[in-house]
This record gives sequence, structure tokens and C-alpha cells, in this order.
Amino acid sequence: MISVCVALSFVGLVLAEVEVNKDGVLVLTTDTFQEALDSADYVLVEFYAPWCGHCKALAPEWAKAAQKLLSDYPDLSVKLAMVDATVESSLAKDHGVRGYPTIKFFRKEAKTEPKDYSGGRQANDIVNWLLKKTGPPAVDLTSVEEAEKFIDAEKIAVIGFFEKSDSDAAKAFISAAQAKDDVKFAISTVVAVREKYEVAADKVVVFRKFDEPQVVFEGEMTAEELKSFVAKAQLPYIIEFSDETAPQIFGGDIKTHALFFCNVKEATEMLEEFKKAAKGLKGKAVFVYLDIAKDSNARVMEFFNLKAEDGTQLRVIKMGGDMKKFKADLTEFTEATFTAFVQDVLDGKVQRHLMSEEIAEGWDKEPVKVLVGKNFEEVAMDKTKDVLVEFYAPWCGHCKALAPIYDELGAHFQDSTDVVIAKVDSTKNEVSAVDVQGFPTIYLFRKKDNKAILYNGGRTLEALKSFVESRGEVQKEDEEGAEEEEEDEEEGEGTGEAPTDDHSKDEL
Repeated sequence: MISVCVALSFVGLVLAEVEVNKDGVLVLTTDTFQEALDSADYVLVEFYAPWCGHCKALAPEWAKAAQKLLSDYPDLSVKLAMVDATVESSLAKDHGVRGYPTIKFFRKEAKTEPKDYSGGRQANDIVNWLLKKTGPPAVDLTSVEEAEKFIDAEKIAVIGFFEKSDSDAAKAFISAAQAKDDVKFAISTVVAVREKYEVAADKVVVFRKFDEPQVVFEGEMTAEELKSFVAKAQLPYIIEFSDETAPQIFGGDIKTHALFFCNVKEATEMLEEFKKAAKGLKGKAVFVYLDIAKDSNARVMEFFNLKAEDGTQLRVIKMGGDMKKFKADLTEFTEATFTAFVQDVLDGKVQRHLMSEEIAEGWDKEPVKVLVGKNFEEVAMDKTKDVLVEFYAPWCGHCKALAPIYDELGAHFQDSTDVVIAKVDSTKNEVSAVDVQGFPTIYLFRKKDNKAILYNGGRTLEALKSFVESRGEVQKEDEEGAEEEEEDEEEGEGTGEAPTDDHSKDEL
């Protein structure tokens, strides 16, 4: 990095004392933050933590995007910036940073709060998102040459071919373009352009460099229908899971996902069969494949209780509150078997699969009982006892911090005849009784009515004791506990995300 201490020419203005790295990214502190925002029409700021894996993966793409803006759009008053949120913690807190990386978009003339970045994490995605936010929602194509250049430059390009630019259909198209930040839109009223691509007036076409090269919109010309159409057309029949593709996979309207776990190098024929099934069920389910040979997929595999040695597997998941999983016990992986299982899930013919470890020997010998899926209901739903259960993940920093306190809680109640303190490793065991969305999640299963009461109090021994002893009536957050937690949040190291935010199961 180089420090610009005298002056930096930036769109006709001067940035004093603002650090800029070799890629042209502004490196901001609390002291220079507002100065940087005032010196550009638009600034996209990444709040990061040096130890965060997602931030490390984003870093080279962030640099490429900054370089592309400088080289290809020198007259555009847009800058990329970064803030180390672990150092500038007050600044991060002021801007509501709860996870890493958090990216905020600032407009110089805006009178409102900054907007959250909603684009992808590749350099082109970042630049395209900024171009959409700082320029017209749809490029006006006035010639065949402009249309050809527009299509050739993009992996996915959306063009609206209209008779008149002020028609209701064209206005709906522009509204859709304004709402879709992750793909480029263009509009043309030139007859020669329509004739070039053999498209009738008032039609919208997605041009893409995969599967069918042109997909024509045939629905009702409304902004919502167009957005949905483009979102589906953006996805190939099958898509490999990665940090880059995750926003496309999870951000779409289709919430049923078929996941094929395989060694990609050895599964060429099976992937072709998977693609055929995906084509037949297009619009009903998203078909995703994951390479079990890649270490980067270990967390997703753990989420499904799979290991590389389990070999080729098919799972289906319905995204939503309880994230229902369905296990396919296939001996052959063909278009017919893929299609049949996914369709059966869609039709409600397959029972939800709940993971469970085997019941461990001595599971009830310690003050904190170790539950798994197979003995959860028997213990937690015991009508003679109040049972407090912590749902945790072994890798969760918040869970690790709570562990000694929870052990103390177990020791406190170990001689009780009507209270049980227990825990469940939710990465390997699932239950249908409650919805576990983050870690740790704590529920009290009350004996008098078998009601499951979610704990929202402080993470201190005293607060937890009060919750159990009051049979779930008291959610205590004492001042001492609040202060201790706030100190923990200032540190936050090792959690993988901002300290104020518990670990979400949505982050596979």
C-alpha cells in the first residue's frame, strides 16, 4: 500500500491523508471515511475482517474491479473502498455491520442511508452492479453494431425489443431493469435490430453463452414477471456450487434444490444425465452439483452429514424456515432416477430425512446430557421433566464461548429430579420439534405442557438458571452479562463473522 499524504487527484478533487493501495482501492479509517465519501459521487465500501475467509476470497476480485473501473471508466466518479472493521470497530458499528464482509453503497447526493450491496462477488459482477446503480437501467441500442457488441461482451444480456420506448410494456421492462442489479439490460426500438435477431416488437430476449443461446419471454409483460423470468434464465440447467454461484442459487425464486455430490472428474456421464433431468424440471427445481474432491465444499457436505468417502449422493432440500432435507437412496444415477426422486419430493411423496448419529455409550453420565436425533424425542418430550437443550455447531465461536457456562449450568442441576440440561450437535443431528436457524439456539421443553420455549436471554450462568427455574417465564439480561457480551463482541476473533451475529444455518 502507498500513503497519499500530499494530494490525490480524484475526479477533479483532492483527497488529503487518504490511503490508497496499489489497485486504487481507498483504505479508510474513521478519520478519513467522511472525506472519501464527500470526494466522489459514489463509493462502494467493504467492511472486512482480516481473518475472515470470505473476505480473503473477495480481496482479489475487489482489486480487479477497482482496476477495471480506473481503466475502462476513468470519467465515472465511482471508487471502491475498504475498512478493517476489527480496527475501526466504532465506524463499523455505526453502519450496522453484523457480518463479514458487509458492503455498503454510498451516494454523495443521497439524503438517505447507504444501500446494501446485492450483487455477486466476482470483479465483473461488482462493476456491472455499480454501472447499473450509477447509469441508466437499460442501455439504448440504436444500431445492429451496438447490439452485437453488447451481446458479445456479456455472458448474460437482456434486450427488450419495443415499438415505442414509452409504451406500458417498455416501462415495465425498465422497472425490471432497475430492480435487477446482477445482469445488464438494453432496450431498442430500431427495426433493423429486431430484424437482425428475428424478434417481433414488444418481446424480451435473454442472450446467454450457455444452454440455449436465446430465451424469449412469453409471459405477461409486468416488472415482477420479467424479473422472475430473467432470474430463472440466468441459471444454467445445472450449476456448480461455489462462493461465486451461491448468491444465484440461494437468491432465486425457486426454493427446491437438487444437490448432486460427485467426483466431477469421474462423473462426466452422470452429470449429463443430471443435466437432462434438470432440463425436464426447469423452473421447478434448481439443480446443483458439488465436487466432493474439493476441500471448499466440506462445510456443505457436513451440513448434509456427508464425507468424501460416502461417494456419489443425491440430496434435495426445500429452502425456508425449517430447511427440509430429503435423502435419495439411488443405486443408479440416470435421468430417470434423478427426475423421479425430485418429482416425488415436489409432489410431497417423500418423507423428510432427519440426520442422526448413533446414541453414544454414556450419553447421560455427565451433567450435560448428549442427545442425538434418535433419542431426542424420548428425552426432551419427557412429561416428568423440564429439559433445556442447546443446539450447537462444533465450529461456532459463540457456542465455544458458551460451553463452560453451559457445563456449569449442567452441574448446578445435575442432582435435580425434574430438570435435565442437554445439548445436540446440529451439524449431525436434526429434529422436527423446533426450527433451528442459528447457533447456538436454546429451547426449554416444559413438562407441564410440552411447550418449546425459545431462550432469548443473556449468556450468563445466572440468566440461564433463572430461565430454567422459572420454567421459561424469565428471560434475564443482567447488566454484568450485557457488559461481558459487549466486550466479547469487541473482540469477535475466530467466529468467522461479526461478533454481534450468531452463526446462521443458511450460511452453508
